[in-house]
Amino acid sequence: MEKQPLPTDDDRTGTIESEIDCYVGEVSQQGSSEPTARAGWNSKIEYFLAQVGFSVGLGNVWRFPYLCHQNGGGAFLLLYVLLMLVVGIPLFFLELAAGQAIRQGSIGVWKYISPKLAGIGYSSCVVCFFVALYYNVILAWMIECEKSSPTSYFWYRKALDITDSIDETGSFNPYIVCCLLAAWTVMYFSSIFPYVVLFCFLVRGFLLDGALEGITYMFYPKLEIWADIQVWRQAATQVFFALGLGFGSIIAYSSYNPKNNNCHRDAFTVSTINFLTSVLATLVVFSVLGFRAKGKAMECVVSNIRELSKQFHSSNVDTNLMPGFNYSDPSSVALEDYRAWFKQYGNMVPGNLTDCDLEKEMQQGVEGTGLAFIAFTEAMSLLPGSPFWSALFFLMLLNLGLSTMFGTMEGILAPLTDRFKTLANNKTKFTIFSCIIGFVIGLVFTQRCGNYFVMMFDDYSATLPLIIVVVFETFSVSWLYGADRFLDDIEAMLGWRPHVIYKYLWKYICLIAMLGLLAATTIRMFIQRPTYMSWNQEKASEEHLEYPDWALAVLAILIIFAMMPVPVGLIHAVLQDRRKQTARDTETGQYSIVSTDDICETPMTDMSELERRNGSAISSS
Repeated sequence: MEKQPLPTDDDRTGTIESEIDCYVGEVSQQGSSEPTARAGWNSKIEYFLAQVGFSVGLGNVWRFPYLCHQNGGGAFLLLYVLLMLVVGIPLFFLELAAGQAIRQGSIGVWKYISPKLAGIGYSSCVVCFFVALYYNVILAWMIECEKSSPTSYFWYRKALDITDSIDETGSFNPYIVCCLLAAWTVMYFSSIFPYVVLFCFLVRGFLLDGALEGITYMFYPKLEIWADIQVWRQAATQVFFALGLGFGSIIAYSSYNPKNNNCHRDAFTVSTINFLTSVLATLVVFSVLGFRAKGKAMECVVSNIRELSKQFHSSNVDTNLMPGFNYSDPSSVALEDYRAWFKQYGNMVPGNLTDCDLEKEMQQGVEGTGLAFIAFTEAMSLLPGSPFWSALFFLMLLNLGLSTMFGTMEGILAPLTDRFKTLANNKTKFTIFSCIIGFVIGLVFTQRCGNYFVMMFDDYSATLPLIIVVVFETFSVSWLYGADRFLDDIEAMLGWRPHVIYKYLWKYICLIAMLGLLAATTIRMFIQRPTYMSWNQEKASEEHLEYPDWALAVLAILIIFAMMPVPVGLIHAVLQDRRKQTARDTETGQYSIVSTDDICETPMTDMSELERRNGSAISSS
């Protein structure tokens, strides 16, 4: 990407073409030149683990299994793979290639393509900051939950000490405050550790009674769910968050690579590992949830068998309807046998008999954070050596979150230090200051109502700006800079040209898909008032409440604030261009224009050479 983009016009000739070339060269030398020195990764493995550590995060463990469960199991997996291939990987490759070619953070990359696009990088930094605020609070929950009891009541009333609604602020939770400080202070774990834990859980989970039922429930395809536009929206959003598109962290990490690094292969490898990690975590989660659901279903069977035994001894039921179960040992009755009898005769027998549906038990408590922090923890308590497994599970979540936080912070620090030399010269102080600011603002989430703010940020304040940022990124590369030109630059880096299909994916498929996702999300917000899940203390149960007006106002302000750098950067660049043009016109009026044999006058031009040529021209005349 040695050539500077817009403005260009191949149809112009003569003086106008020369003048434009001079101006483009001036812009290139003043604001878009590559840094003279750039730190690099010590090895390919170091870069690879960092990139995988960023893209593989908490969403792989709790959000992906939840969405898979909610949206048709195997049908959702197929849809996710489709969107990852046609949208996720091409955009991931785009960010990797842009960062590696220009070797700057997100601000520098988009400013290099055009000074009018610098605001995109700043918006990425803002979104990263929003995510970092609440993401570390989730890490604080994990430090807290490592010693917690496995019940919904403890989670809401003790661990979070949550209020009944977002309107009731409450006081700060001192335990969460301390854990938040610890999460910001200590951020270093190996990228390999989560996979070791997941494999341990997978082996342990497969040996549990009910694991097969849970995994069958996970993969059973419900293709009719594809007709729901919300399923497509959730799958596309998960692709964005899973790969970390739009955060600027991918660009920052790849900017430290050598120019000949095979970023195309990296895009496929990291995306594949990310997907397989999600599937692995989903297998673990559903095997454990299957065990949990099987246990509750068997408790239901035992209760009903005892009720049947009472009915049998009271002679209030036809003996021909009674099943031939072992009433002296109700736990020996198989779930399938009881359900088969109940479907045929259950309604003919008096009493409060129920159908012990394992699928209904699988649905209990499986939503968002509840999957990781309630259902899974409750299941861990039923395992032999539960303290060990629970500690291992939450350490794994903590490690996943920390590796993602590294990438998120890099998405903030790298572009700002690239842009401002003062910050680059004081990077350590800037990093510490950023963590302190994040901790102080993050105290909002440690209030008793803090969980509701976490949900608001996670569902809305980061999602919409992130999609808009990626739309601008894709449009800038594929249309303003030019998809063919970008492929030329990649060919110069890699030594071979990627398939032409990327041109059409970037220019049309990805843009249409993202605009559709943005429209669907926005329309849904206007049609259906945003809601959040609260904990009702009196009912001791979860319930959905609508966000109050002030919360929606905060939500809107956050979204506008995140996107504000884009128009501000555009206006700033336009005003700068006008000032330069005015100065250029003034100089043109003061000095006569003479031929310089197509040598452009730029800040790097030898002025003595120009004066010599001017003198020669006057003498000859």
